[in-house]
Amino acid sequence: MPSLKDLKIRIASVKATQKITKAMQMVAAAKLRRAQEAAEAARPYSERMGAVLASASQLVSASEAPALMTGTGKDDTHLLVVCTAERGLCGGFNSSIARLAREHARRLIAEGKTVKIITVGRKGFDSLRRDFASHIAERIDFREVRQIAFSNASDVAGKIIERFEAGEFDVCTLFYAEFKSVISQVPTARQLIPAAAGGEPEAAGNAVYEYEPDAAAILSDLIPRNIAVQIFRALLENVAGEMGAKMSAMDNATRNAGEMIDKLTLSYNRQRQAQITKELIEIISGAEAL
Repeated sequence: MPSLKDLKIRIASVKATQKITKAMQMVAAAKLRRAQEAAEAARPYSERMGAVLASASQLVSASEAPALMTGTGKDDTHLLVVCTAERGLCGGFNSSIARLAREHARRLIAEGKTVKIITVGRKGFDSLRRDFASHIAERIDFREVRQIAFSNASDVAGKIIERFEAGEFDVCTLFYAEFKSVISQVPTARQLIPAAAGGEPEAAGNAVYEYEPDAAAILSDLIPRNIAVQIFRALLENVAGEMGAKMSAMDNATRNAGEMIDKLTLSYNRQRQAQITKELIEIISGAEAL
């Protein structure tokens, strides 16, 4: 049984931890609103871009379509771009994304496919290197970036396109967590290459669009931009999801710390009362012996 001094030290330690978790919860709550607004603002543009691509792709034959849209015609080598957070202490947020990517990679390997992985975020790399260290082609970190910008997503997209043009893979899939609410972040897989039409063609009634230059040239410019847009949206969704998950995790940690403090305080008071009672009995017994 721990001594009174040990219990007192432990209570002080848990109280200090509770202060830290409470502060982290407040910081996450303050950052969540801005991150959520940024993620929600990126969705309409991303969906509209998908609709434009869907409309333009209907006017282009397979022979005229860009390679990023049609792919290589093979399905042998897959590139998985796994986007996670740079830091932990956010519950199962990072592990859920890594789990989805891990299951997808194992399924492809079981089918005899070659799998390559690019991790965007330190936690994704830490999680996947245990089972797929030999499959990780590149690691990208944003630890020094204070706020995610489109230029960061554009850099990642540029590296992916360079690898595709070098013939390093046939299919590219993006993994991230879509922000739903503070307590719900849904792990999502989205195919980037070959470019999947991300939305329904624009409903324009009987209107007829004319593209200048032709639709193939427009797609050649839009598809690389769309890849960067989808990655940027994924990064923003991840930031919002991370803050929401961290807010929930730190709230639970603060409550658990409070319950632990109550239990330790009760044990401390009981042991202290027992020690006082024992001392009184010894004093009374000594007095009666005299």
